[in-house]
Amino acid sequence: MEPSIKIKPGVTKWDIRKKVWDYIEEKNLANFPRPVHHRIPNFKGAAQAGENLPNLQEFKNARIIKVNPDKPQENIRLLTLEARKTLLVPTPRLRIGLFNKIVPPPGASKEILRVCSTAQGVKDFSVPVGLDAKVRVDLVVVGSVAVSKKGWRIGKGEGFADLEYSMMVSMGAVDENTVVVTSVHDCQLLDIPEELMGDHDLTVDYILTPTQVIRTDCKRSKPQGIIWSKVDSEMMDKMPILVSLQFREKKAGKDVTLKDERFMEKKDLQWSSDKRMPSGKGGNATKFKHTPTEMAGNSKEQIESDCKSQLNAPNRVTAVYMGNIPHSLRVSELKTILRDHNAVPLRLNWQGAQHRAFLDYKDAETAKEAVTSLAKLSISGSMITVEFAKNQRGNRSRNQTTEKTSKQPLLS
Repeated sequence: MEPSIKIKPGVTKWDIRKKVWDYIEEKNLANFPRPVHHRIPNFKGAAQAGENLPNLQEFKNARIIKVNPDKPQENIRLLTLEARKTLLVPTPRLRIGLFNKIVPPPGASKEILRVCSTAQGVKDFSVPVGLDAKVRVDLVVVGSVAVSKKGWRIGKGEGFADLEYSMMVSMGAVDENTVVVTSVHDCQLLDIPEELMGDHDLTVDYILTPTQVIRTDCKRSKPQGIIWSKVDSEMMDKMPILVSLQFREKKAGKDVTLKDERFMEKKDLQWSSDKRMPSGKGGNATKFKHTPTEMAGNSKEQIESDCKSQLNAPNRVTAVYMGNIPHSLRVSELKTILRDHNAVPLRLNWQGAQHRAFLDYKDAETAKEAVTSLAKLSISGSMITVEFAKNQRGNRSRNQTTEKTSKQPLLS
């Protein structure tokens, strides 16, 4: 069967998400909640797709099953409880842990189990599972916005399913042989280009739709654990469980340097003090206050403290300009695009009415990486201009007097 949604060469993950969301809305293929944009779509036929799961031998053999909390997988959660298997769901946005275990009342009827499988039931009938619980998950079910028959999967853009799986690897709850299943509408089956997939992206082994069961025989490896270079301090603040996992892995001798800590070299703490912004498209050259020689007599803790305080200083921030942004694009959609391209800024200054945005990065080197990552970016057919901002502070201060500007962390 040919895919309902055609993908053109050069598309981004964001382009694919938008095509799927738009198609589902235009064809009225979803139930509440609507619109489906920025969600795992609650597609019509979700319950029927879920009914295919108990027929899989992997489900029959499983004792502990982890299922995402989204509406279209509600029936899968119910079927898991009815089969008297242990049901785990991720904690909301991973703020206070990784898993919650659904514990129905003794002798629960099917109607009570149905309540337990809902979002409210997850809140009312669950208990947290700690990192030391030695949980072994036999089967993982995730939601998707788009998926290919080869097993490539695209979520809604927040990265939680990928991160959840990586965290499960880190705590020993899953391994390369753990089967991953997703359920989608048939229209969500697309020919996703493999080049869009990164090492952190979760692949799937089975796809359930209202009309078919597809075994992907995916040859691409699943995430091997948390890629700390893709995690920043803001994520650590929002997800305390990451702090615990980082401590464990650091103790085990692994490199757990965060994305925004790469300004420090691990061996000799030499500083790239002579790196300057490219002439013509940037601001003034910047240097650390202290040279390596001057810092030689300081303790490591003092050096790190001094360096971090300089990193956060206002004159360290480097702005990147994005122009020719489509009028229909929302700030939340731009955030998703930036995550996909590994170009998350410290702050996002949104000026959508003028078809532009300014991205603040901690230093010129990080900004340069973002410009490179976003090169040749196309959104809804518009080629986006991405370059170091000219007269960045002065221009924005004038614009902010006439237009409301969203100044907020990207991952809020």
